[in-house]
Amino acid sequence: MCNGPGPAGNHDPVPRVNTASAVRDDRRAVWSWALYDWGNSAYSTVVIAGFFPIFFKQYWSVGVEATESTYWLGVANSAASLLVALMSPVLGALADQLGRRKGMLFVFACLGVVSTGCLFLVEKGAWELAAVVFVCSLVGFSGANLFYDSLLKVVAGAERVDRISALGYSLGYLGGGLLFAVNVWMTLSPATFGLADAAQAVRISFLCAAGWWAFFSIPILLFVAEEHRASVSTRVAVSASLRELHRTLTHLRSLRQAWTFLLAYWLYIDGVDTIIRMAVDYGLSIGLESTDLITALLITQFVGFPAAIVFGRIGERIGARQGVLIAIGVYICVTVYSVFMQSAWQFYVLAVVIGLVQGGVQALSRSLYARFVPAGRQAEFFGFYNMLGKFAAVLGPVLVGWTALFFDSNRIGILAVLVLLIAGGALLLRVDVAAGEREAQAFR
Repeated sequence: MCNGPGPAGNHDPVPRVNTASAVRDDRRAVWSWALYDWGNSAYSTVVIAGFFPIFFKQYWSVGVEATESTYWLGVANSAASLLVALMSPVLGALADQLGRRKGMLFVFACLGVVSTGCLFLVEKGAWELAAVVFVCSLVGFSGANLFYDSLLKVVAGAERVDRISALGYSLGYLGGGLLFAVNVWMTLSPATFGLADAAQAVRISFLCAAGWWAFFSIPILLFVAEEHRASVSTRVAVSASLRELHRTLTHLRSLRQAWTFLLAYWLYIDGVDTIIRMAVDYGLSIGLESTDLITALLITQFVGFPAAIVFGRIGERIGARQGVLIAIGVYICVTVYSVFMQSAWQFYVLAVVIGLVQGGVQALSRSLYARFVPAGRQAEFFGFYNMLGKFAAVLGPVLVGWTALFFDSNRIGILAVLVLLIAGGALLLRVDVAAGEREAQAFR
């Protein structure tokens, strides 16, 4: 129906749309969504990979044996990852069925932001409290990411999902790296910022990460719209999620190559994530200076962005499976080499090498799996893939920590990562890409 007369008093059969306004709203939603990645990447860079491992070992675990603090850091990482992995299917179903993705993102982001800020309050020597607060912050971070990812298609649509996903990814690298660089400057020159010492600078950095994350979460909450669905009970939504999970597992059993790849992916990506989370702790354990380790992290951060693009193109030339195998081979060499590492310059070299393959192994894994997904089943199968990704860093950190504690050697402990990388690579060698594509095409 028409809402009013058109020109010359005639009814206009087509509703008038302010195209310029619609485009502005669309762009605003896209940038608001992407800015959340800019904001929360400060947590993954400043807290997870950067200052928390250093402070946990040198400040909160003062007087504790290095191998023991490594063990408990591994337990904290694994516990948080396992908790989120177990919750993710139910949380995802609730968000989908209730149409309340932004509301649930807000709840988990608040948990993450508040917990990150509370790290500032943890006193020296209180490693138990630091571990508990860190687990809470990591659950908030990972849980919020579930709903952030689910909003991608809301702002992008199917035709622009790759481009806008890459926008968020790139802003995350830049935003996290920018704040981290400023925080590193604070720790190297605390007097410049009116701070007493490097320890105070690190504690202030936790507040900076929390504030940065909170501030850049505002646009996605204000300017990204989502559809609201009819209200259903929590029990119904949970039951639906479990049925969906069972259906996907049933389908995967008939797709042998996809199933083999997923097992391989879980193993080798667990190894990759473990290296990311435990690298700084390991460097401290073998006597490297914290400033050198932080510099190495900055190198990895800024090498990783362009390298991921280049590595992806290499994968296009030689095949995604071969590209992932090369990356796994690099990580195996890095792990073995790290056992004999003695000086900071060697850690810098490793930082560059890891930066070259870190983004590539994740991007090529996703594109390889896409070849095994039947047409029309993308959401179902990638939902399981994303859930499996949440289990990454569940086994690895605690395995490294337990091995280090058992042998009383962090150098031996880091070798535990080889079990995951080699097992994952061996399974990936058994994946037949052509056969997997045929299975996907024949799937009914």
